[in-house]
Amino acid sequence: MLRKLKVKNSLVTAVLTTCLTAGASFHVQALDSVHFLIPGGAGGGWDGTARGTGEALSKSGLVDTISYENMSGGGGGKAIAHLIETANQKQDTLMVNSTPIVIRSLSKVFPQSFRDLTPVAATIGDFGAFIVRKDSKYTSFKEVVEDFNKNPRSVKIAGGSARGSMDHLVAAMAFKAAGGDARKVRYVAYDAGGKAMAGLLSGETHLLSTGFSEGLALAEAGEVRILVMTGSERNEAAPEVPTLKELGYDAEFVNWRGFFGAPGISDAQKAEFIEALEKMYDTDAWENVRARNGWTEIFKPDAQFVTFLEEQEKEVGALMRELGFLR
Repeated sequence: MLRKLKVKNSLVTAVLTTCLTAGASFHVQALDSVHFLIPGGAGGGWDGTARGTGEALSKSGLVDTISYENMSGGGGGKAIAHLIETANQKQDTLMVNSTPIVIRSLSKVFPQSFRDLTPVAATIGDFGAFIVRKDSKYTSFKEVVEDFNKNPRSVKIAGGSARGSMDHLVAAMAFKAAGGDARKVRYVAYDAGGKAMAGLLSGETHLLSTGFSEGLALAEAGEVRILVMTGSERNEAAPEVPTLKELGYDAEFVNWRGFFGAPGISDAQKAEFIEALEKMYDTDAWENVRARNGWTEIFKPDAQFVTFLEEQEKEVGALMRELGFLR
């Protein structure tokens, strides 16, 4: 089966096209085990991606035993360093990661990059979203833009990571597209998504920049409303939420998420991981997980994943330099 996805955005302008590895033919039985290493705490986007993927692999019979390990710290750097240092003992490990591995490597949050690991495959895309409290005075993103363009300091935007991180860059991208000065975005950094949410609910901030799938979970709890999302079209999981594009702002963004193996794993082990993930897409278990989270499918295995990461590194780096986060 051939799957295609085309996504345009200011951060990632490359077309994300799902391709099957040409001529590949594997005849591997269900994997005995996969251990998911998650570089953040429970409840975040990485955690949800790893556990959702594990759920689908297990329920579809593609992997016999699934385990999970949350390892927060250093903006994801602690888990990366651990995977590298214990590579010989981590042959069945898949570490989940996403766009921040590129951003944080460029900004030297940690010294490693994706080149120090074994890129296995990008698997999904999660859009960005901007969220307000359910009793917020803002009923549309256009109202936020109006206040920002009048006085950028009057709009405080929370994010679950540091200045210059993905949450910050997506907000900068959106307000730049709306005619504002991206460098004047008043971004309030929290060290976790839960703390950023608490800041929004307490009134410390007016807006939360986060992933769309995380926004869905928060909205379903009844405490917040999603004003807008960054996809190319409305998402089936929340069709009432408009996109930046349809509001007249020329900006789109998708945060890929995918998996890395330890450095030095064998080609055979990598091929087994890729085959299991590829087969997962055709299962009912996966469709249930994907629809529940509002994810878009992206399948870029092996060399395609490496090429994509190299292109994203160039494009994200250019935006970070424009905003003054890199020299």
